[in-house]
Amino acid sequence: MKLSDFISQLNNYGSLKEPFFFVINYDMTQYHIQTLKDLDKDIYYQIDKKTTQSKKIDITKEHISFDKYLNKFNHLQTNIKDGNTYLANLTSTTKIKTTSSLKEIYNSANAKFKLYFKDQFVSFSPERFIECKNNKIYTYPMKGTIDASIKDAKKKILNNKKELAEHTMVVDLLRNDLSMVSKNVRVEDFRYIQKIEAGDKQLYQVSSKISGNLPTNWHKQIGDIIVELLPAGSITGTPKINTIKILDEIENYQRGYFTGVFGVFDGKNLDSGVLIRFIENQNGNLIYKSGGGITSDSIATQEYQEMCDKVYIP
Repeated sequence: MKLSDFISQLNNYGSLKEPFFFVINYDMTQYHIQTLKDLDKDIYYQIDKKTTQSKKIDITKEHISFDKYLNKFNHLQTNIKDGNTYLANLTSTTKIKTTSSLKEIYNSANAKFKLYFKDQFVSFSPERFIECKNNKIYTYPMKGTIDASIKDAKKKILNNKKELAEHTMVVDLLRNDLSMVSKNVRVEDFRYIQKIEAGDKQLYQVSSKISGNLPTNWHKQIGDIIVELLPAGSITGTPKINTIKILDEIENYQRGYFTGVFGVFDGKNLDSGVLIRFIENQNGNLIYKSGGGITSDSIATQEYQEMCDKVYIP
């Protein structure tokens, strides 16, 4: 599929103010677009709605070994030392087993952005991609996670130099991204904390709020705006283009729709989520994809644990 077709379809629906749904994968080689009135019955979504887990979903996990992770981590650190990247979101796969179907997981999961797509995958994401309303664009990068049960957890993560550097780099990257599609870009709120349900745990997640001014006819350029910002900076790194190439070599698997984005235009406003907290159905085998940001100050054992901790049903 041509990326130009994706752009033109979204621009056309936006120009007509026709409500639509879209999803696009990480490397922008696959996408699905439909008007809301014609949306397939095997696609379910939820945008910016807080829900309560209807039932606990039990899963067993088979993480990659620490040695395999360490090899990828060290390869990435070499690139960081050589100046090829400063921040990279390293991800991996975990085999999981559960007696629940993807649709049951979708219905039960507690998340603001949820998508069940044709029994191919399900995502229950806490992270917004972009929001466009009242001629403004907003993005809310999430970078920095800590177990909420740790004593003085909020203070510890906000005072952690590595976490501060990582979050600052992502905010700078997304400020630059928004400046390509909007004007008067500014950080409205820097490093605020949200609590996230993470299976048996509660996590504190650090976020920021960035905004910019859009032209009054922005809806006619929806496709151009979205593609200009893809892939999302929070799940790639900085500098973005170099980091994407490095991750392709090191991760050695296809992300597919994981870390892509999905969203809905209601005829007036656009809202969208990043496809993280993600389970993929691969010929009947369930694969959970997760990861975290790596900088020169990262400690392999801690990053491995964060990757493992992110394998959960909220």
